Amino acid sequence: MRNILLDYEGPLRTTMGACFPGERAVFRGHDLHADLKDMDWIALYAFGITGRRYSPEQITVLHALWTYTSYPDPRLWNNRVAALAGSARSTGALGIAAAIAVSEASIYGWQPEFAAADFLVRAHDRINAGESLEAVLQQELLQHRRILGYGRPVATLQVDERIPAILARMESEKMAQGPYLRLAFDIERELSRMGRRLPINYAAVVVAIPLDLGFSPRECYLFLLPSFMAGMPPCYLEASERPAGATFPLRCSQLRYEGPGRRLWQEE
Repeated sequence: MRNILLDYEGPLRTTMGACFPGERAVFRGHDLHADLKDMDWIALYAFGITGRRYSPEQITVLHALWTYTSYPDPRLWNNRVAALAGSARSTGALGIAAAIAVSEASIYGWQPEFAAADFLVRAHDRINAGESLEAVLQQELLQHRRILGYGRPVATLQVDERIPAILARMESEKMAQGPYLRLAFDIERELSRMGRRLPINYAAVVVAIPLDLGFSPRECYLFLLPSFMAGMPPCYLEASERPAGATFPLRCSQLRYEGPGRRLWQEE
């Protein structure tokens, strides 16, 4: 039986890169300060995840995927964490890190996006194998009761405002819709035909575009990790400028409590 720890004992073997202080830094086999010195940050981030390079037009659209979902609204679940961190006089690093961590919500956030990417890949493969889209959707609904990427908790029957913006950006960059994005809209139409009025939301679109660029579902997930971040520092800063504790204060009398009555602590 192999001993994994012994097999990996000693110097770390990596193909991703290394830092040689005072000499150079290597990033996926390239000199960061020579070969990659002119690379856009999003292009570098995508290259680090996928090992592939993308055209300027594709990078512009990938940029837009992040830009169009950067909402500096402290009422949003993740931005609220950043704002409360500022209100509590926590550090910016802790506040933003915590806000990014809770962005991985199971109802909205990165978990539905990862699930939406996984479903699009599975549906695409099954349709190419000869199954009908209706059959694929019926089985998915029977097994999971919902199709992630369709419907929106805060505005279920309205068009997601980010989708027209990203489609317009793709058109301006002369970037055609690929098979995964077309499938995403086909699913919306088929769900409507089946009597389920669930408009497509940004989760389906924001993963379909990278999938069409060759990203895997896991790579989509990693690429989208910082996609809400630009809206977080404004929430943190504004809360920091108020008196401590003055962000979302709530008096106890405003709470409707139906649990056990007041109890007194008694020392034994």
